[in-house]
Amino acid sequence: MNALQSGATSEVAESASASTGGFRREEFAATGGVLGALAATGCCILPLVLFSLGVGGVWVGRLASLAPYQPYFIGFAALSIGYGFWQVYRRPKAACADGAACARPLPKRLVKTALWSATVLVLAAIIYPFVIPYIL
Repeated sequence: MNALQSGATSEVAESASASTGGFRREEFAATGGVLGALAATGCCILPLVLFSLGVGGVWVGRLASLAPYQPYFIGFAALSIGYGFWQVYRRPKAACADGAACARPLPKRLVKTALWSATVLVLAAIIYPFVIPYIL
């Protein structure tokens, strides 16, 4: 194998690993966004949803103790969601050789769904304190 072929092979391997690593970063950002959104809604919205589903107990009432940490959870979720959206929609595509593993990227429908769901949950957590007096 000459130097030109080995250089081309290493470039293809690097682009394939970059493609796989990018997808893993997207999954990680989406997971962080969903977990942050659930934590942000944990003090207010999550107990309401659990009670409406029939789940009860002392531990559900103790979720209100997370209220002082809600801004931190919202910040973490917003950063994770923003990074995830950048990875999915705005990140430049890596150059890929024909027939390489990165030529056919994996579908990102689940990652996009998780990011949009986390966005809705975070917006609900932000809006909830302003809307609840009108509902009650």
